[in-house]
Amino acid sequence: MPSTIQLISPVDGRVYAERQYADAAQIEQALADASATQAQWKRRPLSERAAYCSAAVDAMLAMKDEIVPELAWQMGRPVRFGAGELRGFEERARYMIAIAPEALAAVEPTPVAGFRRLIKREPLGMVLVIAPWNYPYLTAVNTIIPALMAGNAVILKHASQTLLVGERFAAAMARAQLPPGLFQNLLLDHDQTAAIIASGQVQQVNFTGSVEAGRAMESAATGRFLGMGLELGGKDPAYVRADADLEQAVENLVDGSFFNSGQSCCAVERIYVDQTLYPAFVERFVELTRQYVLGNPLDPATTLGPLVTPGAAVFVRAQIAEALAQGARALIDPLAFAVDVPGSAYLAPQVLVDVTHQMSVMRDESFGPVVGIMPVTGDDEAITLMNDSEFGLSASIWTRDLAAAERLGDEIDTGTLFMNRCDYLDPALAWTGVKNSGRGVTLSRLGYEHLTRAKSFHLRHEI
Repeated sequence: MPSTIQLISPVDGRVYAERQYADAAQIEQALADASATQAQWKRRPLSERAAYCSAAVDAMLAMKDEIVPELAWQMGRPVRFGAGELRGFEERARYMIAIAPEALAAVEPTPVAGFRRLIKREPLGMVLVIAPWNYPYLTAVNTIIPALMAGNAVILKHASQTLLVGERFAAAMARAQLPPGLFQNLLLDHDQTAAIIASGQVQQVNFTGSVEAGRAMESAATGRFLGMGLELGGKDPAYVRADADLEQAVENLVDGSFFNSGQSCCAVERIYVDQTLYPAFVERFVELTRQYVLGNPLDPATTLGPLVTPGAAVFVRAQIAEALAQGARALIDPLAFAVDVPGSAYLAPQVLVDVTHQMSVMRDESFGPVVGIMPVTGDDEAITLMNDSEFGLSASIWTRDLAAAERLGDEIDTGTLFMNRCDYLDPALAWTGVKNSGRGVTLSRLGYEHLTRAKSFHLRHEI
């Protein structure tokens, strides 16, 4: 592996930042410092930990004016949406801080005469957070703040495409005056990351990324009995029932399909529409899709930025071309988007119809601005098609019938079931996946359970 990381901006294909990978001595020292500091940190009252973490959130928000354009340069997020990432960051962080006293409180069973019985939640030790580039603040904070609140030390390995985000986290922790060593931002290559996991020095790994990389994490941890949280891919479906509010469904599903150029694990990539609504739905969906402004993410008028790399665009273009060769129809003319040039990272949004589940675009994660839309005869066919996937991160049902949504939701293999919304994480709810979308939980009270261990006290005080 090279000794340096070059961050190539999707905006113009040029080097935006360059850094040195950590060397073996730096890694060893960082892990030793984190372990030593954590031994003291876990003894601090929860109120003190909350004060430090709240100060870190404040420090991060104070850097907004620098962070927003950095996001555009690093991963292509249009500047008009950059502040939204920080609003979500704050919402999740402050919620997890607020619920910590309840989530970490001891559990006391029904009293028994002569005994004191309770279950305490103890920190694990060191938590390795491997964060992705697509929502670089949102995904990282899901684990970082609750891990610190629970009394752990945190090692952050951020994606090389968003390496400046790791530096922002480190700066925020330093400005909040967290004990030195408690939070470590390390620039690591794949081999170094695997070596840390295999060493057994960390007690929990929370990884967000591809299915292939998730398997590599599992392989590195073989025999170490580590906790492993994996948020992997998605091919998230939506079902628009006959009783849906058509305009509300279309507006939200267009955004759910194309926000962040479709580069979201929970982006809507498959839409099944009741046949009675299908023609009107497709017509309105195409109309709204054509209104996107594809261009330089630093331009406030841009609503759709580039994909993260030209290679990512090549993959999505190939998926679309394959679907067209197999009989699908494309309803968006790429020529209407002047910057959509083959070989570039700029890719027009695409809506495909006449698609089938034999096509890769309806089966394999696209992670780009393309969606397939199919008509269905009703609930049974929709549920069958929604479950016909190797993934299960989130799914949405668009209907006016709450009871039907809950009933159908019970039949869908998914981590999160939405009704009349999509592509959103509520910090009060567990974020989790099934099948190849991963395992483990972040956010909510349940997120704390994966960052602590249970310790039972069975005390007989009357003899």
